[in-house]
Amino acid sequence: MSTDKQKLTGIYGGTFNPIHNGHVQLGRALVEAGLVEELWFLVSPLNPFKVNQELMPDEERLRLTRLAVRGDRRLRVSDFEFRLPRPSYMVHTLEAMRRHYPRREFVLVIGADNWERFPQWYQSEEILRHHRLIIYPRPGYRLEGLPPNATVAQTPLLDISSTEIRKQISTNPDYKGEGLPPAVWNEIKKNHEQKD
Repeated sequence: MSTDKQKLTGIYGGTFNPIHNGHVQLGRALVEAGLVEELWFLVSPLNPFKVNQELMPDEERLRLTRLAVRGDRRLRVSDFEFRLPRPSYMVHTLEAMRRHYPRREFVLVIGADNWERFPQWYQSEEILRHHRLIIYPRPGYRLEGLPPNATVAQTPLLDISSTEIRKQISTNPDYKGEGLPPAVWNEIKKNHEQKD
């Protein structure tokens, strides 16, 4: 194998507020399907589309994401955007990552919901000029008008929502962490107990 070959690395960006089983299962499925060699969960400090979203503290979301993928060398967690001006648009993030990691080829992983509004992304055409896309299905969204450098991942439709999980955590005393990796749920419970 040539040492000049760039490592095919999926970039899966999000606030991961919190990370859940759907995120982790998707990452594993993409690696196991051979679509990427590694999958990086790029934890974003601020999503330009969700400026009013109430976020758990940056370091807590990072820690929970690392807990969720611990022990799986194919899945990594990146805090790269935490060192960039906020909000960091994906076009700027990817440009900086190309410079910082010249031995990697980054492929952008997005859901069908994000593909639907991809034309609204800042300099979306510039992203397509430099990067391939992997698009995974989401319930209720159709994949249309795909560019030649986009691959549709044949992954299960996982209808798990961080928003719904946050609601359950804050309002349902009987919630037992359904949809969350056990290590993530244990950490969230511990944090809540310390605050009480």
